[in-house]
Amino acid sequence: QVQLVESGGGLVQAGGSLRLSCVVSGGTFSRYVMTWFRQAPGKEREFVSRLTWTGGSTYYADSVKGRFTISRDNAKNTMYLQMNNLKPEDTGVYYCAGSSSVTIATMRDVSSYDDWGQGTQVTVSS
Repeated sequence: QVQLVESGGGLVQAGGSLRLSCVVSGGTFSRYVMTWFRQAPGKEREFVSRLTWTGGSTYYADSVKGRFTISRDNAKNTMYLQMNNLKPEDTGVYYCAGSSSVTIATMRDVSSYDDWGQGTQVTVSS
């Protein structure tokens, strides 16, 4: 069974940076797509960024383009989200999610993902 474990959240001032990590274990990742979502208080979970485990294609929500960078280290089975120039509206719980069947058309849909981490809190103060 696939397990995803996030870390790296915290409290940071606006304009600061954080790097989130998501360690993946327990599965075969040749066709695995991994995605970061976030959920602000009182709001729905939203797509942040996606990459494929082998192909390297990346996608970003418009709200984070130019500020966030998604990457992976296959040797460590770890996905990262480097977040720069953070804004108060970036505050929320960040989740990593994975699936072997999600497509570009469905990647923003929460229900497309089979595997989820427990989440890590990111708080950006103004």
